[in-house]
Amino acid sequence: MNERTIAIGDIHGCTEALAQLVNTIELKRNDTLITLGDYVGKGDGSKGTLDFLIELQARCNLVPLLGNHDFLMRSVLRGDLSAGAWFSLGGQTVLGSYGTDSDTAAIPESHRHFLEHCRLFFESPTHFFVHACYDPSLPLAETDERTLLWKHLAEGIPSPHWSGKTAVVGHSSQDSGKTLDAAHLICIDTACVTGGRLTALDVLSADVWQVARDGTRLSHKDIFQ
Repeated sequence: MNERTIAIGDIHGCTEALAQLVNTIELKRNDTLITLGDYVGKGDGSKGTLDFLIELQARCNLVPLLGNHDFLMRSVLRGDLSAGAWFSLGGQTVLGSYGTDSDTAAIPESHRHFLEHCRLFFESPTHFFVHACYDPSLPLAETDERTLLWKHLAEGIPSPHWSGKTAVVGHSSQDSGKTLDAAHLICIDTACVTGGRLTALDVLSADVWQVARDGTRLSHKDIFQ
C-alpha cells in the first residue's frame, strides 16, 4: 500500500469540518498526516478538535505542528503568559469550549500533553511544513519562533528555501477559499473558521480535498473554479 504525505491547514476549532475532511481523504494507517497548527482559537470547538486529534494518533502517523494560537494556550498552561493576556487574544473562546470562561484547570492533562509535543516544523525528502513562514537562508532548526509561528505572508512571500524543498504553510488565511501556490511555497489556510474551507493536500500527488465549516464536502469544480 502506498504511503501518502498529507497536510491539513488551520482548523481553529472547526471539529465537524476536520472529522469530515479526514473521512473524505480516506485516511490509511501508513499515511503521514501533518496538521499545520491553530487547533484552538477562533471557532467554538477547540476542545473537540484536540480530542479528535488525540484519537487520530492511533489511526495514522500524525505529525501535529504548533500554531500561534496553540502556542498562546501552551504558554498560559506553562505559566509563561498571563490568562488575561490570553483572553484578549481569543482565550475565552477556547475556554468556553471546556465549559468555563476563566478556569484553565478545566483543560485535561491529555490536552496539555498533546500541546507540549507539537513540533515547530517537519521535513520530508521533498517538502517542509511550518505553521507560518520561514527564513530562506536558514535551516528550520535555526529559525526563530516568531518567523515559524507568527510571520504573515502579507509581509512578503519569502524566496525559495536554501534546501530546495517546497514549503507548505498555514497561518496566512486565503479568504477566497483557494490555496495559494507560489511554486516553492503553498499556503493551505483557506479560512475555514470565517466562512471559507478546510483544506487537505497530498504533497506528492497534488490532490486537494476541501470541506466547508459545516462539514459539507466540496466538489472538484468548487475547489478549482
